[in-house]
Amino acid sequence: MLKIYNTLSKKKEKFKAIYNGNVNLYVCGSTVYDLCHIGHARTFVFFDIMVRYLRFIGYNVKYVRNITDVDNKILNKAKENGESVSSLTDRMILEMNNDFCNLNILSPDLEPRVTNNIKCIIDLIIILLKKKYAYLAKNGDVLFSINSYSEYGYLSGQNLKLLKNRIKHNYSKDNISDFVLWKRVDYGECIWSSPWGLGRPGWHIECSAISQKYLGIHYDIHGGGSDLIFPHHENEIAQSICAYNNGYVNYWMHTGLVVCDKKKISKSHGNFFNLKYILSKYNVDYLRYFLISSHYRNILYYNDDNLCNAKNSLKKIYNALYGTNYLVSNFSEDDFRIRFCQAMNDDFNIPKVISILFELIDEINIFKKKNNLLIANKLASRLIELFSILGISFFKLKNIVNFKNNDKKYNLIKKLILKRDAARRTCNWCIADRIRNKLYSLGVLVEDGLHGSIWKIK
Repeated sequence: MLKIYNTLSKKKEKFKAIYNGNVNLYVCGSTVYDLCHIGHARTFVFFDIMVRYLRFIGYNVKYVRNITDVDNKILNKAKENGESVSSLTDRMILEMNNDFCNLNILSPDLEPRVTNNIKCIIDLIIILLKKKYAYLAKNGDVLFSINSYSEYGYLSGQNLKLLKNRIKHNYSKDNISDFVLWKRVDYGECIWSSPWGLGRPGWHIECSAISQKYLGIHYDIHGGGSDLIFPHHENEIAQSICAYNNGYVNYWMHTGLVVCDKKKISKSHGNFFNLKYILSKYNVDYLRYFLISSHYRNILYYNDDNLCNAKNSLKKIYNALYGTNYLVSNFSEDDFRIRFCQAMNDDFNIPKVISILFELIDEINIFKKKNNLLIANKLASRLIELFSILGISFFKLKNIVNFKNNDKKYNLIKKLILKRDAARRTCNWCIADRIRNKLYSLGVLVEDGLHGSIWKIK
């Protein structure tokens, strides 16, 4: 049975979908004013794995991840660059999609942009005003009244009284902790008409409105980075429950921060941590392996040593797969798959999963040494299957997969290997060398051993 750590209850809970066999998931997406960084990658890779696994065990998953394409940071960056907001956001969305594709992150089922969903945001604000949970401030902003929701702070554990002491007073607010639902703006880019005049939405109201529009007022899982717990997700809960008198979300999940030199990584750190730069330096499998090397709720330390460890671990896996034909047919349930699922069902304990998969790698190496390629190939097939759920597809070996869809070429290679083995047994070295050269022209490398030849794709 799947158990998930729920940030709301601060404990692991048995997962029970609202609608049997279906999971509705919402994850807060990027604010597209700059390139995505390694912190974004950590969050979105984890939820990518979660979606893959839920589908693997039979759930139908509807995955929504929004794009915030209107924000003060976006406006300031566009002004700094001397370009329009739409030009900046379109460019950053393209860069984001390229980065996520290169990182082997599956696209969400829906990826709504805030600017395409202004109506549902305004509709939600109207509900909050009618119910007296929001009010029109003196400066024309629409604000949410913190005092109107008695459970405020339950998710994050924030003490409202202590919080007030840290906030600079704003005399247009009834309470200094109240937050903006609609910002009054009379001119400039990214403004829309509303019952309260021209303006643009606040950050927190966007996710409440968009998730409700695409998943309904009550859904299964809401995710994001742990830096969003407060104030963003705390405010989401307040405004959504007040608007709909409903539980809103059953499970809140948060990924730990990525830290370098004891500092949280953010876009302000510049190019060194952006995904585009990192992916130009490291194989995608190395990077994904690094991102899942620590439990998703723990802090992940970004440094050369940890990246090097990930690289060395992947090399051990490549070496185990070297010389195997992992395109064999699927076979029956086995201990490794069962243990894999047990670890994943325990709040997605991926470090435990990896330790189990390395036991499988040890088994592959044992059977290779015994020259029992039948068992080694079956175990390699299982290894590929289970690692694919983690989104690690062994891109260095990917060319071999093309042979599965090219039976003629694959069968030719097998025939040539057998002919070459026969030539070697009769000491016909000229024919053996000629066949080796032919295989090389087909993109195949051959390695000879005491018990025959093994081959791999260049």
